[in-house]
Amino acid sequence: MITSDGKLNTDARIDPPQESDHRLVCSEVWGGNSAAESTVEVPGFIGWVHSRPLQPATAGGDVYYLAVCSKGLLSRVVLADVAGHGQAISSTATTLRDLLRKHMNALDQSVLMREMNEAFRSNDGAVQYATAAVFGYFCKTGELVFTNAGHPEALWYHAAEKTWDWLRDETPYRQAAMEGVPLGLIPGTDYVQSAVRLGQGDLLVLYTDGISESTNDTDDELGYNGLLQLARTLPPHATNSPSAAGEALMTAVSAFRGTSPSLDDQSLVVLQQTSANMASYARR
Repeated sequence: MITSDGKLNTDARIDPPQESDHRLVCSEVWGGNSAAESTVEVPGFIGWVHSRPLQPATAGGDVYYLAVCSKGLLSRVVLADVAGHGQAISSTATTLRDLLRKHMNALDQSVLMREMNEAFRSNDGAVQYATAAVFGYFCKTGELVFTNAGHPEALWYHAAEKTWDWLRDETPYRQAAMEGVPLGLIPGTDYVQSAVRLGQGDLLVLYTDGISESTNDTDDELGYNGLLQLARTLPPHATNSPSAAGEALMTAVSAFRGTSPSLDDQSLVVLQQTSANMASYARR
């Protein structure tokens, strides 16, 4: 549970057990809303995080967050995007990260999202909102539970079939509730949580709209389908690891953009399931 430079985040925190309300014991592995390009490991996954605030700001509105709960049996990964960009919005992004810390020990992710929604709305009375994708991976069952609040759908690479598509809600675990509403817009919003099982070596690519809304020299937008097509044209070796996939995809996005400048914060989180990693934690 260290970054590629061998350091544990100094902000890491462990919540004491709460017998009365059955809260999880959680510790933050890594998180922030500043520039990053690092490999991170959590139970069940190796990940690669790339984040670039819109220059000249050193911090922005994209929030990445990784945590481990319940003695290493549950991994949580979050990528959120506060409306706006640059240094002016970074304090709001920091507030959202604090809310993630506060509510990260909620086992039910729909409850987590609802509480974050209400807390984010009441932050300072201003009209603010954020999109967020929250993932929880249960090592003993191999289930990945995900909840989306208006965030772009993740790309899913199926290693066995060598194909790319989207991670969507259409699973037997789907619940009848309002879905896809950004945080902070509608009081009392419920959020759907869905579950899938990933295959060995599968990749998930989470990203913020600063990437999918990239434009080229003729002002054409990349879009979601354009990003999927870029993923499908990656060389085979790029799918061997999350860092290789992430670096190759960002290179392709940069080539599409050409000389057109970035217009928003850009963040990408690539996760690869590793059964060996998963098994080692499940035995604990």
